[in-house]
Order: sequence, then structure tokens, then C-alpha cells
Amino acid sequence: LCRYERCCARRGAHGYLRGGQGVLHLRGLPGHGGWRLEHRGGRLGERLQHPASGGYLAAVPGPTPSCWSQALGGTIIGSARCQAFRTREGRLKAACNLVQRGITNLCVIGGDGSLTGANLFRKEWSGLLEELAKNGQIEKEAVQKYAYLNVVGMVGSIDNDFCGTDMTIGTDSALHRIIEVVDAIMTTAQSHQRTFVLEVMGRHCGYLALVSALACGADWVFLPESPPEEGWEEQMCVKLSENRARKKRLNIIIVAEGAIDTQNKPITSEKIKELVVTQLGYDTRVTILGHVQRGGTPSAFDRILASRMGVEAVIALLEATPDTPACVVSLSGNHAVRLPLMECVQMTQDVQKAMDERRFQDAVRLRGKSFAGNLNTYKRLAIKLPDDQIPKTNCNVAVINVGAPAAGMNAAVRSAVRVGIADGHRMLAIYDGFDGFAKGQIKEIGWTDVGGWTGQGGSILGTKRVLPGKYLEEIATQIRVHSINALLIIGGFEAYLGLLELSAAREKHEEFCVPMVMVPATVSNNVPGSDFSIGADTALNTITDTCDRIKQSASGTKRRVFIIETMGGYCGYLANMGGLAAGADAAYIFEEPFDIRDLQSNVEHLTEKMKTTIQRGLVLRNESCSENYTTDFIYQLYSEEGKGVFDCRKNVLGHMQQGGAPSPFDRNFGTKISARAMEWITAKLKEARGRGKKFTTDDSVCVLGISKRNVIFQPVAELKKETDFEHRIPKEQWWLKLRPLMKILAKYKASYDVSDSGQLEHVQPWSV
Repeated sequence: LCRYERCCARRGAHGYLRGGQGVLHLRGLPGHGGWRLEHRGGRLGERLQHPASGGYLAAVPGPTPSCWSQALGGTIIGSARCQAFRTREGRLKAACNLVQRGITNLCVIGGDGSLTGANLFRKEWSGLLEELAKNGQIEKEAVQKYAYLNVVGMVGSIDNDFCGTDMTIGTDSALHRIIEVVDAIMTTAQSHQRTFVLEVMGRHCGYLALVSALACGADWVFLPESPPEEGWEEQMCVKLSENRARKKRLNIIIVAEGAIDTQNKPITSEKIKELVVTQLGYDTRVTILGHVQRGGTPSAFDRILASRMGVEAVIALLEATPDTPACVVSLSGNHAVRLPLMECVQMTQDVQKAMDERRFQDAVRLRGKSFAGNLNTYKRLAIKLPDDQIPKTNCNVAVINVGAPAAGMNAAVRSAVRVGIADGHRMLAIYDGFDGFAKGQIKEIGWTDVGGWTGQGGSILGTKRVLPGKYLEEIATQIRVHSINALLIIGGFEAYLGLLELSAAREKHEEFCVPMVMVPATVSNNVPGSDFSIGADTALNTITDTCDRIKQSASGTKRRVFIIETMGGYCGYLANMGGLAAGADAAYIFEEPFDIRDLQSNVEHLTEKMKTTIQRGLVLRNESCSENYTTDFIYQLYSEEGKGVFDCRKNVLGHMQQGGAPSPFDRNFGTKISARAMEWITAKLKEARGRGKKFTTDDSVCVLGISKRNVIFQPVAELKKETDFEHRIPKEQWWLKLRPLMKILAKYKASYDVSDSGQLEHVQPWSV
């Protein structure tokens, strides 16, 4: 986060990024086609001559990253809507400032306005330098020396209104603020039987309104991209009164501040309130969230996203050539990509143009698959057609929770039940896992039965770690008795093992020859076939929030190091990603074996840091990372070796990581992935309709997960070879590639392999 001067490093050469008390070292890997970043010792302000190109790179003295906390929101270096930069005179002054400091690489974090301005600045760069030289403000040699300006953008915007990325930095934190308020309001609304109209930010983009409506199960949502049809006033009032008739004690209506009707006339929260009061006589309140959404501490997702995008931006700058167009670093699924900046800006502007011209379907399409999918899912879950308008399939689909509880399970069940009913199926709920399945604890579950489930933690259906192997006969009987035609399993590694056992039992029990799909839900995030599991984000936020509070508890005291134990079994996801999000000095995990020499090195490193201005240290340990190097052992080692420099405290977070209300990410991930699973089940049942088909092939028993950019169904039989059954983890885990990043940020000598970093791609209308 220091400002850096020009680096002329080429592939195969050496370049150095000096910052704080260390150096980030860039080394081209011969024959490897990639770069490696290393962190080495050094002093701030030292200047290094580049051996290959004669260029140099040195940190400009200023606040070092070590004194900045990941817990701080906003922007420490400041931000402004600079009117002067809109003029050529302002950009001329900016160019002069950069040249005087030898800066020709610029990373811009902002919205489409900032990025458009940066691109214009880049285009004008050579002309600006010539004008500066003509005016005598810079030397003529400087025009040649600093001939090119490289620009890379990162999108920082809570509205998530920039085409080309699935998620912008800040959006998830804003959703946290909104959902916290919604959850609090729902309590009072339920008590008083009130209707609440919530206005959220989004002058030109309805993402926050749409996703928060999806996350809380709102009765109605107003968006700028998808205005309600003519006569919406009567339709909304009918919907609200129907929900009250179903004994729902509250109504939630969410409005984006830029909401409009089909004639582009604004729909305000006050107008909606007056309509509800006049037409229905309901006690109605308006809450405008305003700038609350911009404030607060960043969520774990945003901290990790920003860290990943920051690395990708630096690599993009170092690999840039004079012919490389300005690019923006984006997130596609779980994969970092680089896209031409102006293509993204143009598409973002095309959305607004489509709305101005009342081409609202085009506006939704241009927003991308993610936005269109969210909107379609919300409509399916919020609006129930009359029973006589839903064609019946005469199929029974059962839903079961298996394994330890995970926040977001209930959102997944709600989504599955409502999508299943909308598709014409009869939905059955199995209580208490496979144990309850064997005992016949199966009941039909309806549309209204799952109302209000989205924001509730744990598992309302009940869940157990029991596997089906001992009860195959009994479970087969229950499938036959209840005529179950398909099974949706929501759970963790036990659910994965259970699915394998049911699949293997098909030869003996034909009852298991039905479509079966598993949706991963576990705080450990250790299910093969998916980068993410429902519940892991909530647990990660719990760890991050707790670490922030623990570090704050030592404020004003002498130097202190905290040893914190996280859950996860043998999977180090929570420890590693929690360490990255909370700014830990070390994170011990099973996947990366360590010995006493590593521990000693960490202690010495931390001791040296503590002799400077740093007052607090943070060390995370996965609960099963080592049989002998226990949390107590590490605590005692750090306590003994740090005597006279710092003292130690330890904390075992335990089951608080499984509890609490689900995060916005887990609510929406659970809702969308479960809806996708039901669509797969419906398609499979449609194939077999009228044929009496038995499902015996591997592709009828799948795990549904997200892998890099795609949501994919993978046959459980194929995933067996990718699984370490002894330690209950996948053999390959994507997040291990981020492990060196945490070490670099903690000022360790570490290498970061960026050989698979994103290459410049073009924006596709359906991949924005």
C-alpha cells in the first residue's frame, strides 16, 4: 500500500518493491513463463538500481502497511471526487507530480468515473509530458524516460454497478450493514405486525436491493433495471394481504434509491408507504439506511477479495508493456481475470443508456448472468402461483440435512422447497438426518412452512453425523413407502460419504436408483468438488470479528501476542483465510507440515517485529494441524521465547464458529445453489417421465459446487480419486495458493507463484 516508483523489470530480470521494513522481490522464472514474488529484508527509502534495465523502484516514505489494520473501513489514503482532474490543466498538474516522483505505474481503485478518468489520463500521457517539457516544468530527457503510463484498475464500489466483475470491493460489507438492519427491523415488525419500507443505496444499480431482498425473503423489491409492470400498485397490495392472510406478521419491502416505473418516473419509499396505508390500512414505517451502508468494518470476503485483487493488479502492472491496454482486475466466479478497462466502462454506460431508453430487459442482460440469475431466483421464491396454475409432476422430492449444522442450511432448504413446489413437485422434509430417515421422520412441507427461514442459523430440520450404511434396508423401505423420486442432501463431509454409500447400495436396493444431488454445507469447507461450502463464510466472519476484538482488547497495554485455535478438522481453510483477513503473523495448518524449526523461526520473526512500533501479534492454529504441536504447546513456546519482549494469551473459538445468523454471502449462496440443484432434479425427472426409468448411471449421483468460474455438477464416483478420505479433505485445494500472500503481508521471506495469473480477456455480454 506504499506508493512505488517506476519498475522496468522484464521477464527473466529482477525487480524490487521496497516497502515498510522489507522488500517485495519480483523474479522471472526461467522457462516457467511466470513471476515469483519474494519478500526480503531492507530499509524504507533505499534506492535500488535495476541491473537489467537501469530503472529503479523504491517506496516513497509514508505510512507503512504494518500500521494499517484490515479492520479499518473507508480509505486511509483518502478519496475525493476531484473536479480539477476533469480538466486538462488538472491532469497536466497530476502528470507533473508523477514525473517528479518517477512514477509511471498507476493502480486506480474506484468506480467507473475514476477508471474512465484514469484511462483518459493514460491516453493523454505523452501529450501532457510534451506540454510540460515545453513549459519548462520537466526536463526534455524525462519525456523519453517516462514515455509510457501503465494503468490497472480495481473496482471499489458498494453498488456493484461495474460490468465485468461478479463482485466489487465493498459490496459484501454494504450487504452486511443492510442485513444487520433488516434482521433487527424484522424483530420489531413481527412484534407490532408492521410493514417496513427499507430504502437502500443504488441510484443506477439495484444490486444491493435485489440481493438483500433475496437474503431476507422480502415481500417486494423495486429496482431501476427491472421496474414493476403497469398496475403494480394493486398487485403489491394483493401480495401483502395474501401474506398476512397466511399468518405472516410482518411485511418487508425493499426499495433501491433509484427505483423507477416503466415510464422512468421515480418510485419513492414515501410513495410506497402512502399506498400501503391508504389501500390496506397497515401500520407502515420507512427506514432510509443512507451512508450507514458505506461505513463499518470490512467483511472477511471483502478483505480477502481486496488482497487477491491487489496482488493481481501489481502483477498486471509489472507485466504491462507500452502496447498493453489499460485493464481492470475482476472476479469471475472464484477466479481473478483481467479485462480491458474501456470495454467494461462502455458496457456499464450501455446499461444506463438501456434504462434511459426503457429497454429494461437489455439492461438486466447487460448487468450479466449473476444479476439476471438473482432476479429470476427472487421472483421464483417470492411469488407463488395459484395451485391450479402449477402443472403437477406427481413426483415426490425429499430434502435432508446431514452432518454438523452450518449457517445458511435453512436458506438452502427454503429455496429447494419453493423451487420444487413451483416446478410442480410434492416436497418432503426429512428430519434429523439419516437417523430420522430410517425412522420415518418424514413430512410434507409447504410454501408457507419455510417462510422466514432465510435468516435463521443452525438447521431447523435437525441434522446428525450418522451415516446411512447401517440403515440401508430401513431407508430403502422409507423411500418405497413415501414414493420418493429424488433426494437433495444438504451437508458436509458426512453428506458426501453418505452419498457414496447410497450410490454403492444401488445394486442391492433399487430404491436408491433415483436422482441424488448434494449441496455442500459445512464451516470446514472441506467437501471435494466445490471451492466454497454454505456456512464457511459465516464462520470466517466470526473468526475475523473475534480476532479484531481480541486485538482491540490489548490496545494501550504492553506488547501482546494472541494464539487462536480455529475449527475445520484437518482442513486449514478457516485458519488460513481467517489469518489473511485478520492480518495474522502466522497460521498453522495440516496441509503445510511444520516442525520445531519453523515454530522457532516464527517466534524470532515476531520478536523482532515486536521490538519496533508493532504492539500486537496474531497467530492462528487449525485444531488438527499437528498431533504434538498443540495450542497449549505453541502458547507456552511463544510465552517462553518472548519473555521480556511480549506476553501471550490463547483463545479457543470452538462452536461459536458454527452458530449465529448466516452472513449475506451464505444466505445467497445457499439460496442460489439449492435452486440450481432443484432445477437439475426437475430436468432429470422430466427425462424419465412416463418411461419408468431407473437412474443407475454415475451422472445421476452428483455433488453441486462452484469451481473457479463455473457452477458444476460432478459425479460423486469421479470425485473419489480427488479425496483424501483419511483426513476428510480434497487432495487439491485452491486457497493454498493464497497462503504465501499472508506470509508476504506479515513480512516473511516467501515466494508467491503467479504463473496462473489472469490473462487479458474480452468482456462477454453474458459473463459480465
